[in-house]
Amino acid sequence: MILTVPSPCLPSAATVQQLFSVARDADIVPDISLDPVLTTFLSLDSAAALQHRYGFLQRGMSGEQQAAFHLNLTAQLSSSRVTNGGVGVVALALSLLFDQVAQHVSPRGSEVQKVFGISASSRIGSMIHGYLRLVPAIANDEEKMAEAAELYDAWLNLELIDHYERMTTKKRMSTEAMRQWLAGAAFHLHLRIHQVRLHSVPSGSIESLRLSYKTGLNRLVSGYVAYLRKNILETEAGETLEPKRSSVENSSASSTGNVTAHPADAKANSTAGDQRSCGQLVGRNASAAPCFRQLGLLVIEPQREVSHGVRHRPCESAAIQEALVTRIMKAQDLQRNRNFFLYPEKVLRGLLRQRQHFELRANRTEGNGPSGSQPRSGGGTGPNREKENHTIKRIKS
Repeated sequence: MILTVPSPCLPSAATVQQLFSVARDADIVPDISLDPVLTTFLSLDSAAALQHRYGFLQRGMSGEQQAAFHLNLTAQLSSSRVTNGGVGVVALALSLLFDQVAQHVSPRGSEVQKVFGISASSRIGSMIHGYLRLVPAIANDEEKMAEAAELYDAWLNLELIDHYERMTTKKRMSTEAMRQWLAGAAFHLHLRIHQVRLHSVPSGSIESLRLSYKTGLNRLVSGYVAYLRKNILETEAGETLEPKRSSVENSSASSTGNVTAHPADAKANSTAGDQRSCGQLVGRNASAAPCFRQLGLLVIEPQREVSHGVRHRPCESAAIQEALVTRIMKAQDLQRNRNFFLYPEKVLRGLLRQRQHFELRANRTEGNGPSGSQPRSGGGTGPNREKENHTIKRIKS
């Protein structure tokens, strides 16, 4: 007898893509990409981004709502002219204020308490949110701005160190933890940059902080990949079988659903199966007897799971799990994350030289946008950003 080596039990690329599509359609593919709002407002194009947002919000309002919008903003700002209003963390604070006031005068439904995709009730989220809410009223007072920046800088520094240690040594790694750290580190770096603008800290402190976060990010990404490997689990869907006559008689003729992508609750039981007529599963014969199909289950991490109808050999699950780790990491915009902490010297000098102010205007010429400080040219924040909601995730508060 000639013994042959069994072929590796590897899944096809189509099977992996099917399962990734199931996860994507169920909105359980994790995302640790840095929020576009941060990369837009904490950039050389911050003034243009703020002007665009100011005009964009008003274009969706009636004349009465625009008047209320301006009145509310005037009441909350110490002056119609905001010092460094178009710059970095101050522009970010004004953007948040514009969104809040616009929601008040022109409600578009309730919004989730989120800042940059992280919970505003988390420690890092509450610190960022607290500072941004404070800024509009004190932006024209350089001494108060310096004091507030120093205080929140110290708080964020301690919390980010503690958060990092929890993820790397206390097994507290998760998608949410990664997003919180990234948002906090990005914001903290620009808070430090603004302190240099205010001449309250030496410029060298920016470089040391940037290098610290650059190194930390690389280590966290490696830890996150290991975390996904431990948490991604997949079981294949079973065959379609005819039940016993008693089961046929008791089955529900009204059962419906999608056999290839069916969201499961946190404690979904994949062995319970999916009931529908054999005709629904294998054809359109209305007289076909009901049958049962056992769904597979895909778990990405706790609280992220979905049942599915993708068929494959049971031995392929381990390879599928590893392939999904690779596929999920490719879906992340990790280069944007890294670039945020890799500023060339020229860009850093440009950020430190930013001094654009912002001025509220009661009257606005339709089609020309609001008056105010002149935006910096270049970048992706020019006049062709009408489809902003498709490219930038807004701050929600």
